[in-house]
Amino acid sequence: MLGLFIILYAVSNVDTAKYDKMMKNLGEYFGNENFANEQFKSNYLDLSDGKENLKTSIQKFIDEYDYSNNIRLMENERGIVISIMDNILFESGKAKLSEESKPILAKMAQLLKTLPNDIRVEGHTDNVPINTPEFPSNWHLSIARATNTAYYLMRDQGLNQERVSVVGNSEFKPLTDNNTPESRALNRRVDIVILNK
Repeated sequence: MLGLFIILYAVSNVDTAKYDKMMKNLGEYFGNENFANEQFKSNYLDLSDGKENLKTSIQKFIDEYDYSNNIRLMENERGIVISIMDNILFESGKAKLSEESKPILAKMAQLLKTLPNDIRVEGHTDNVPINTPEFPSNWHLSIARATNTAYYLMRDQGLNQERVSVVGNSEFKPLTDNNTPESRALNRRVDIVILNK
């Protein structure tokens, strides 16, 4: 019984110094010194409380660098979704990150590293079939794109690997129909999802 209470006590203790430091850094990034007092203290940011600050910061990043045609910000039941269109990440039919995409992802990583939430990187394609030696299907392409994006964020930008998962969705979760070149372009994307707790 005593051992059980010791374990429960240890689990219940939070390293407040580390937490306060993290929240201070997060507040400085968001330009909000009171950010720590506005959040729910847990292993995750409670996006139901802090999401407006977070969304404002992401939108500011998009506007500042004039990415509004290439990066879209959404919210759904999973959390906050940053959709990056494939034209600024990859060449057509390829999964290797372009050199132009890396500064964008590096800036995105600065934000993601301030958050304790898990991150899911999801690859999406349009419905035009691909069949190459490297990518025999849209499934292969979507997974490779998500993996390469996530790997860059982890290996080159220091995002904690324990927080990251990778998903390939092929053509099956489009943002819109695939009836025009413009709509297909919207569906070819990588989503970075900041997950709710």
